[in-house]
Amino acid sequence: MPTLASSASSADSAHYGPQLGDAEFDFIRHVVGENAGIVLGPNKRQLVQGRLARRLRELGLPSYEAYCEYLRDAGPEELVGLINAITTNVTSFFRENHHFEALASYMLPEAMKRNAASRRIRIWSAGCSTGEEPHCIGMVAGEVLPSSPRYDFKILATDIDSDVVAAATSGIYPVDRMSSVSQERLKRFFHKGSGDNEGSAVAKQDLKSMITFRTLNLLHAWPMKGPFDVIFCRNVMIYFDQPTREKLVNRFSEMLTPGGYLCIGHSESIHAGSAPFKLVGKTIYRRNGGANG
Repeated sequence: MPTLASSASSADSAHYGPQLGDAEFDFIRHVVGENAGIVLGPNKRQLVQGRLARRLRELGLPSYEAYCEYLRDAGPEELVGLINAITTNVTSFFRENHHFEALASYMLPEAMKRNAASRRIRIWSAGCSTGEEPHCIGMVAGEVLPSSPRYDFKILATDIDSDVVAAATSGIYPVDRMSSVSQERLKRFFHKGSGDNEGSAVAKQDLKSMITFRTLNLLHAWPMKGPFDVIFCRNVMIYFDQPTREKLVNRFSEMLTPGGYLCIGHSESIHAGSAPFKLVGKTIYRRNGGANG
């Protein structure tokens, strides 16, 4: 769930070291907008300066002008560094829990009925951040899906930030971040870390095996074919402009099976007529078609 980063260091960096000039800020805004779809308004200038100050130090560059030249020359590799630097990922286990309750109560049961012959169920966590969301989806599926007959159940989890995807893949979380996970779920799906992982909860292999993590820019080509029964894309589209949101929603609709569901963030909405979706719950949209119309 990428969002624009904010930290005390951003404010501090505004007063010390290189300053981000108008031309450089405009260039960075353009690069980020074109490649990640994130809209950086004029009020984000100090934030961008603060976040990129660390990147300048890492690269040994003396100024933002030098960084922009480096960005032009380095190509896609540094583009990843830029996006990772200016975004942060705010998430938690069972955040906006009504989506997971809906997943258990009707999304998965409908998918089981719809896919009774193939027993194939696919869910996409688009903007998975450090992995809490897909791990929650996996826990719910583990509770709902029967052990026999066994379902071909998989979760695709993607994010634009390669750093958080690497962290998510590990399935290791500090215990103090697990307060919203019940003791029953902790016992069933995690084990206590030891050694270097002391004080952490480590996802068990049965849970980890449900999830495939990949780095993916939502604005670029999507290598997967689908269809998906449910797509979670929460608190991602709020940072895009309206035309980009509408294009993305239409692409999601094409990846969903008829009757499948799209879950979005609490501050987001889909405009009527922009895609073949019907609002069926709090920030839950159902793609038209299927048994329920």
